Parts: sequence; C-alpha cells; structure tokens
Amino acid sequence: MQDIQDLTAVLRSNTPIVVIETYEEYRVIELLKKVSNILFQPLFSWSVTEGLMRVDSGLGRQKFNAEPSDILRQIKSTQEQGIYVLCDFHPFVEDAPKNVRLLKEIALEYESLKHTIVLVSHEFTIPAEIKHYCAHFRLSLPSRTQLLNLIYEQVDKVRSEGIMLNVDDTAVAKLADNLRGVTFDDARRLAHKAIVDDGAITHSDVDTINRAKFELLDLKGVLQFEYDTSDFSQVAGLQNLKRWLSHRAPTSAAKVELDRPKGALLLGVQGSGKSLAAKAVAGMWQRPLLKLDMAALYNKYIGETEKNLAKALELADLMAPCVLWVDEIEKGLSSGSSDDGTSKRILGTLLTWMAERTSDVFLVATANDISALPPELMRKGRMDEIFFVDLPDAKIRQIIFKIHITKRQLELSKFDLLQLANVTHGFSGAEIEQAVISAVYTAKALQLEVNQAVLHQEILKTQPLSVVMREQLHSLRLWAKERTVSAH
Repeated sequence: MQDIQDLTAVLRSNTPIVVIETYEEYRVIELLKKVSNILFQPLFSWSVTEGLMRVDSGLGRQKFNAEPSDILRQIKSTQEQGIYVLCDFHPFVEDAPKNVRLLKEIALEYESLKHTIVLVSHEFTIPAEIKHYCAHFRLSLPSRTQLLNLIYEQVDKVRSEGIMLNVDDTAVAKLADNLRGVTFDDARRLAHKAIVDDGAITHSDVDTINRAKFELLDLKGVLQFEYDTSDFSQVAGLQNLKRWLSHRAPTSAAKVELDRPKGALLLGVQGSGKSLAAKAVAGMWQRPLLKLDMAALYNKYIGETEKNLAKALELADLMAPCVLWVDEIEKGLSSGSSDDGTSKRILGTLLTWMAERTSDVFLVATANDISALPPELMRKGRMDEIFFVDLPDAKIRQIIFKIHITKRQLELSKFDLLQLANVTHGFSGAEIEQAVISAVYTAKALQLEVNQAVLHQEILKTQPLSVVMREQLHSLRLWAKERTVSAH
C-alpha cells in the first residue's frame, strides 16, 4: 500500500515532528501500527480523554494519563525511542508557548532520543518556532477502482441483511466518478446513504450525492453549489455555442483519447443570457455546477485573498467532474492603484491553475467589460474559445417571448410574437423577461387579463440598455468582431 511506504519513508527521514491533517484518525493509527512494525519502534497514542496508551502491542494498556504539558515532559524524559501520536493537539499549541517550547526541545534532542511526534488533527497551524522541524503527510484518497469496490461492498453488506436492492451498474460507475475527492470513510457513508435512502442505486442518486459531497467538503463562501442548472431549451439562440458544446460533451464512445476541454469565455451585453448559458452547460453535460464569487474572495489581510482562491480552486478539483462558473470575472481581476497588487496575484493564481490542472473541471467565465480583462486571460490556450453574446435578433426575440409567456402559464394565442419582436429591437433577453413580468403585475393590479395590449404598453415604458449605453455597445461589437466567435 502506497500510504504505508510513503509514511515509512517520512519517519525514516529523521523528521522529529510529522503533521497529518485529516478526519480519519483511526485510519492513521492503523497505518502507523504497520509502520511501527516495519521500523521496530513502539507506537503510543494520546488524547485528552484517554491519556497515553501503547497501541502497537495489542495490550491497549494506559501508560500515562496527564495534561498536555506533562505528556510532553514524559515523552522528553523517556529514553526508549518511539512514535507518539498526539490526537487533536492543536488547541494545546495555540497561545501555549510552554507546549510549543517542549515540542521544540523534543525536536532538538531527536538525534539522541529518536522520538517522533505525529500530530493528527482536522486542521493544524504550525507555530513558527517548530516549523523547521516539521513535515506534512497527506493520506491518499481512494482511486476510482477502490471506490467501485467500496460501493459494491456496501451493496453486499445491505443485501446480507436480507434487503432486496435494485443496482444499476452504470449508475454505480457514475457514482464512483462523483465520489472522487472524498476520504474512504466519507465515501463509505455516502455510498451507504445512496443505497438505504431508496433501496437502490440509480442515476437519480448521483445528484443527491453531489450535494452531500458539497456540504461535506465545506465549499460555502466564495464557492457556491448551484442547484438550478438550466436546460438549453430555455436558452434562446446561441446556436454556435450549443453546437460547440455538443461536440465537446463528455463521452466514452470516442475511438481515440481526446484532449479534455478546458473552458470557454462568454463576452457580451448585460442581460444577453451569458449566465443562463453557463448554467445550461452543466445541465447539458449532467455535471454539478459550482459558482465562484469573485467579490467574496477579497480579504483585508495580505495573502488571504490568494489563499481563498487557491482553496476554492482546490475544492473545485475535488468536485470534478464539474463545471466551474466565474460570473463577471473582470470584477475580480481588474487592477486598481489601491489593492496592493492583490488583483495581479489573483490573476497569477488563476492562470497557473488553468495551465496546470489535470482535473476534469470545465471553466465557464462570463464578462461584460472587455477593457477590464487582462490580455493574459484572453490568450488562446487559456480558454478553448471566446464567444461573443450579442443582443438577440427578431427571430430569437420571438422565441424568448414564447419561453417567458409559456413559463408564466399565459395563453400564447393571445399574443402576436412577431409584432412583439419588432417593437423590442435592441432589447436583451433579460429586458424582455422583465417586460413580461411587469405586464403580469400591471394586469393583476388593474384586474385585467395579460394580453398583447398590456404587454405592449410595458414594452413602451422600457428604455433598453442598447439605447442608454449605445456608444459602449458599439465599441464592444467592434472589438469582438475579429477577436471572438459569435455565440448565435
């Protein structure tokens, strides 16, 4: 097992303190039992509730029961070399200079005592005084094959209890793909939940498990799980974009291994459907959709903003395969004179991830203001394609009216879609939707039915963005003409 080999190598490297950040405490203890046998060293485990116990001999005898500082003194004074696992020790080094000093003294005397301290906690901030003496070790996550075996083990376990199960093998394979990135323990619990919730493993379990996995990985904050992934039937126009995405849809039927699609940048007018299209990509490919909130990244402390982004991207990798949607990306990357270079470091972190990632994360970025986008992001190779989403033409406006009139359960025969499309020249999809919504409220207030006349009056009250920002729109179209591909 690779974990045993790697952990043995770390302990053989004369490193006094090993830090393991994990929730799988029992798994760490079991691994260290095997390692201690290989190294012929005794293994001890300590917790604030159980005290210090020798755990490699199978005796389970409590050796010493005391407070953290007394335990460290005991380890320091012991002449017999050993491996000491201190579980959840992180609270006892925070604002505890005495314990930090004792850990440092044990580390300084490593050559003579050969004591190895293994600090196991869900999270551990290493004090600067002992950082030089520490090594990090990360437990491996289950592979796809291990996940498949784990799921079928849970199936066998439930069946052994006399419960009949309906198991779809293709759904099991999909479930294994979507459980990538979680620990063995968490994968086992999620698989068991998928089985017992409805007495089956079907494709409907995949979305439920994705949501549970999101909550488990604690992606809240700058990264949000989008539950509403639209269908492309609810997105009017964008035929070029739809065709491009259909050609790159994930499939196992390809005769040769294809390069994994990286992402697409959608530029265009506000309200033209870029965000809806981003959601529809996830729906079309049947993948979870994560939304990166660029505004929530920023932190007043130097370096924290970049850490927030790095953590969000790492967690997106763990959710793979997925779609990562960055809405109005220019707002997080536009440099300012008073941001101390934060936006440049953010850009560097994002570009590095885009270039080096190996996970199956498809990036969809949307932007309104191309002047605020750095040229490094626009270069081909960072993204597979750059699409320009222009205002809808008359034909597409008819479809948009049909979608929103039908969505609100209005009688379509009462509306002349061609006439509505003609009087909404220059309207965005969002502006058309708002006109329909306003017509519904106006008709309700006047106790009228929603019809052509009411909707027409609401349209006349609307001043579209294409009129208000005519010069900016003209400039945007000129820029996009030879630099992008039309999404329509």
